[in-house]
Amino acid sequence: MSKEDEIVQSLTSEFPLLQDKAKVQRIRRVVADVTPDKFEQVFAYAKDNLGFSVLCTITGLDEGSTLGFIYHMSRTDGITFSLKYSVPKDKPVINSILQYFTNADIYERELEDLLGVKVEGLPEGNRYPLPDDWPKGEHPLRKDWKPKGAKIDTAETQVKEAK
Repeated sequence: MSKEDEIVQSLTSEFPLLQDKAKVQRIRRVVADVTPDKFEQVFAYAKDNLGFSVLCTITGLDEGSTLGFIYHMSRTDGITFSLKYSVPKDKPVINSILQYFTNADIYERELEDLLGVKVEGLPEGNRYPLPDDWPKGEHPLRKDWKPKGAKIDTAETQVKEAK
């Protein structure tokens, strides 16, 4: 049995809800999808019991009616674990993971600035990566975001102007 298969087996033994949601994506890559209420338990288990000691990054996704978050962690043997969950876009609140990884603050600030997520437990600090004078409520990575006062040049407007 491969190390990746052992990780999946350990995850599904500890968390039966992951039975069809944890898998080996390819060599050195394990992925799982969890519900928000189980995220922290699975995350802590992966860190404390499976050796995922490095937080590589957090990816935020606008999935339409939900916002998704993928936490990418790695081990010293090069295996990466990506743990994903989603929350409703109209209630974008997640918990900070600073108690597990102090470097999470920069990624969590990105989620707040670019996707409009409220990260509970993230201390006040400078905005990142948007400038401090960026308008409140403007989150440029949301699919429904349209910059206020800016002319959006699309192929359709170019065709109309060419006629």
